[in-house]
Amino acid sequence: MTQTPSQNHLEAWIAAEKQITDRLDAGPGPGVARPEQIAGKTGLEVMQAMLNGDIPYAAIAKTLDFTIIEVSPGVAIFQGTPLPRHLNPLGTIHGGWIATMLDSALGCSVHTLMPPGRGYTTAELGVNYVKAVTPKVQRVRAEGKVIHCGRQLATAEARLFGPDGTLYAHATTTCLVFEIPTAR
Repeated sequence: MTQTPSQNHLEAWIAAEKQITDRLDAGPGPGVARPEQIAGKTGLEVMQAMLNGDIPYAAIAKTLDFTIIEVSPGVAIFQGTPLPRHLNPLGTIHGGWIATMLDSALGCSVHTLMPPGRGYTTAELGVNYVKAVTPKVQRVRAEGKVIHCGRQLATAEARLFGPDGTLYAHATTTCLVFEIPTAR
């Protein structure tokens, strides 16, 4: 039996996810990095250390069944598994689950462009839902890309799509960029 391109994509997505989750599970697991683990590192170096399993990853990812898949300058990709426990009362995946995946991809894409000593926080998040997600969709990806990153503001956009290319939602964010206060 010949596989469709979307089945091939899904298998590749699941294989990549397993490789990454095995590496993350072998590391410190979910949690918060200690200040000395991230001191002097760029945002990209921090994200790469997280992806390599050298520092803890965000606990929300474990709680909501998604994981970071890839980072590069200005880009962050997350992959999630829509499960019955993520359903809203109407029988589709809750919009908050989708928004959280998109917000993670958006924020982490901005994080990759932070120099040492700089941080950010989400000031605005806008999500457009274009097609319902159900647990029949075995995986979705949220791909965040920075549009602009300045000294005080950063903007980014993200798309949530399935292995067949179906677009389920898209989002934008505005982040405030600031110096991280040093401990006294």
